[in-house]
Amino acid sequence: MTAYIREPEIRQEDILKVADKDFNINNVCIVTGAGSGIGKATAIAASANNLMTVGLDIDAAAGKKTQQLARKMGGQMIFIKTDLTKDGDMEFAVREAAKLGSIRYLTNIAGIQHIDSIDNFPMAKYDQMMSIMLRAPFYLSKLVIPHFKKNADGKGVIGNMSSVHGHICTLNKPAYNITKFGLRALSQSIAAEGEGRIRSFTVSSGFVKTQLALNQIQAQAKQRHITPERVVKDVMMGKSRIKEMMSPVEVGNLFIFGYSRFATYLNGGDLLFDGGMTLTY
Repeated sequence: MTAYIREPEIRQEDILKVADKDFNINNVCIVTGAGSGIGKATAIAASANNLMTVGLDIDAAAGKKTQQLARKMGGQMIFIKTDLTKDGDMEFAVREAAKLGSIRYLTNIAGIQHIDSIDNFPMAKYDQMMSIMLRAPFYLSKLVIPHFKKNADGKGVIGNMSSVHGHICTLNKPAYNITKFGLRALSQSIAAEGEGRIRSFTVSSGFVKTQLALNQIQAQAKQRHITPERVVKDVMMGKSRIKEMMSPVEVGNLFIFGYSRFATYLNGGDLLFDGGMTLTY
């Protein structure tokens, strides 16, 4: 079972490369959650597309490994240890990013999970999830938008990591569901204010081969009173018409497309890549 969803290695040939004049080393792409999973893959994909990538994560060792891999693949990336529950850390990260070029892209990916029913949900964990997964994206957006407006063309794009759980709610994930719906609202709010120059969008995937997904299995099994094997087969992949989880880099590629010149009309919208789960539920 563990092997089934082991996080795959990121290979050059799996990264979407886009010919876009704005994908150059003078433009900065900030990526949260860059130490692992989708954040790691997106940071590497951004650096592979010639963007000056700034990865943020609370795990310094993991973030530096991502930086090393990005540079090994020929990209440019720096890592800044950042606690997304601390305004000062986020302010520092954006100030440092601005020293490297024009901030043009922000990717809000960092997230955590807790499996519990509403009546049993610990409020400390609820508050932590809201802080990391909703407040931090809002505050980082607030910090980078003035930088977007200072760009020569006044443009910038913010991509937010939503989920199928930003479309449908499943049991025992109330805080996660709320944050993912909230990120769709944040993207639409940014689009409403951006006058077409500042765009925003969400990416909504089904289950992805990350440690976050792996860590859910035992908790889901306990909550649902089923075996871990049934969690994978019936809960994670049960409603998906494609019975294989996405790889992190496949999700990262969606952010690259969303930032590119080929996605000019993606503004407030959502890239729903869930194997048919939501619309055929």
